[in-house]
Parts: sequence; structure tokens; C-alpha cells
Amino acid sequence: MKRFNAGLALAGLLCAGSALAAPHKEEIKVLVVANWEVGADKGDEPGEYQDWVERLHLDEERPIRGVQEKLRRNADGVYGIALKSGSIDLHALALDPHYDLTHTYWIFTGISGVNPNVASVGSAAWARWVVDGDALREIDDRTVPKGWPYGLYAIGADKPDTLPANANHYGSVTDVAELSKAYPLNQGLANWAFNLSKNTPMADDPAIAERRKAWKGFPNAQKPPMLIMGETLGALRYWHGPSRNEWAEKWVKLWTKDQGQFVMTNEESQTYQLDMRTLARLGYVDLNRVMVLRSGSNFDMPPPGVPITESIGDEAPGQKLAFDNNERAGEPVVHELIAHWATYRTHIPGQN
Repeated sequence: MKRFNAGLALAGLLCAGSALAAPHKEEIKVLVVANWEVGADKGDEPGEYQDWVERLHLDEERPIRGVQEKLRRNADGVYGIALKSGSIDLHALALDPHYDLTHTYWIFTGISGVNPNVASVGSAAWARWVVDGDALREIDDRTVPKGWPYGLYAIGADKPDTLPANANHYGSVTDVAELSKAYPLNQGLANWAFNLSKNTPMADDPAIAERRKAWKGFPNAQKPPMLIMGETLGALRYWHGPSRNEWAEKWVKLWTKDQGQFVMTNEESQTYQLDMRTLARLGYVDLNRVMVLRSGSNFDMPPPGVPITESIGDEAPGQKLAFDNNERAGEPVVHELIAHWATYRTHIPGQN
């Protein structure tokens, strides 16, 4: 009998020890997610992350178990991370038992190529969809059938700008709807964020203003930086030029059923939104609390009369302005969420 009682006592101690060893969870109220930073996170030339770190006073570093990158935070519960190692940093954060992401609002940020038919360099856009431009069929544009505008089209479709008709082109998929390349965000939350920030003054730059003059016939490209709503297209391919801009406009409309407007393009948004969907399905994050804010550092095609090879990758002149306006657009949303956290912790704004 003594042995039995001792066993029970030991089991009780182990349970108590386990409870004591359980890590304290830090509740992350708002998490700003950038993609990269040049040099230090603060105090030198900015990248995508630095303006957020400095202006929101994200001065304290916090480790993430299993990866080298660290979170930054302030005393109000605003956190930030630059995903310098890509998706592994995002996954490690979700799996780290020291952090509570149950009520976290996510702002995925970054610079992009901007559609000159819609906006100008330095402009920022809150997205309602992130559209995936990776998985498709591609034929050399020089050999496409007569009447085709380009050689890019959906797998399972028989020509560009049409949806796939047969889901079996993806093997185990049985419903064409499952082939969608549009990842919907919480549009109520996106509208709320836009309305909250739409009157924020956007910065401009004399050198960028001078470069805008080359965009004759593109009135929106000639305007000062603006804050709008519009969709983000992510593709690992760094594409450029008027033909691909036309494809992007139609690809976004195709997968959003004519509801979305292509504004920004970059190389990582689609990857991280797919990751977030996996993490949400496993119960780590709430997709209804995810926002995407991108800003234009360069146009996705050359201005009239400029050879395409002279404009591709021409990001440097507009980067600093895009970094600046990205943070300017997002800061009112961060402050509002923190100021009224008692409400927003359980009630997502923009929902009836």
C-alpha cells in the first residue's frame, strides 16, 4: 500500500512540475510582418522593416524557439518580424509555446511593383484578395496560337483568361472551385483598415515626381502617391512589361470573379497566405484577422518609349518612399487596435 501511495505522490509531483514548467504565453495583439531588411533593424538605411521598428518603438527583442530570427516588441503588445529566412520563421513562431496568437491581428507588409493603370510609385494598397500567379501553363509568347494575347493560362483551361473546366487536371482535386488561385482576406476588416487610414498624408519625393512625367497617357501613374484598396498578385517569377501587366490584370479578375483589381505584384505574398491557411486549418491563427498592405517601389512595366530591359528591376529610386508610405498607411490601424484592445480582442472590426 505504501508503494502505491508513493506512486500516486510521485505522479502528483510530476503533474505539478509540468504545470510549473509550462511557459508563460505572451499575447501578441498586433504583428507587423515584413519580408526583409538591409543591415540593422534600426539606425541605418531602411528596408521594409526599419520604419516600423523605429516609429512603433519595437525596441525589445524576443527569441523564437528553433530559428535565428527574433521578434521585436513594444510595451503595448505590438510585435514585428522580418521573415529573413522565409516561411520557416512564420512556422516556428506559430509553433513556439511562448506566444499566444489566438487573437493576433496580422499586417503583412512590403514593397511591390505597381500597376501604372491604377496607381503611382509610393502608393499603398490594402488588399481584399491575394492572388497566386505561380501555378499555370506557359507557352513561349512567340509561338502561341493566333489570337492569344500571351502564353500564360490556367492549368485545366484551354486558353488564356478562362477558368479550368476539368478539376482532374490536379489529380486528387474533384471540384473546380478548389483550384482557385485567389486567397480571400476578411474584406470587412480590409475596408475598416482602409477607411481608418485613407486620410493619412502620403509622402512624396521630388525625384520620383520628376520621373512620373514620363508616364504620358497613364493619368494615375502621374499622380502623387495615394492610398487605395486593391489586390496583390504574388509570383515567384519576377515578371515585367506591358504584356505581363495585361495578364496580371486579367488573372486577378478571373480568379476573383471580376470583383478584384490588380494593383501590386511581388514575389512572396502568395506563399505566406498559403502558409497562413495551413496554420489556420491547424488551429494556430485566425484568418479573419489577417491584413495585407503593399506599397509600390517601381512600376511593373516601362514608361512609353523606354526599352523594357532598362526599366526591369528599377526599384532603388522609389524604395525609400515606398517603405515610408507603407508604414504611414498602417500605423493608424495599429494604434486603433491597441487603443481599444478590450473591444477588438474579441470583436473583429468591420464585421456586423
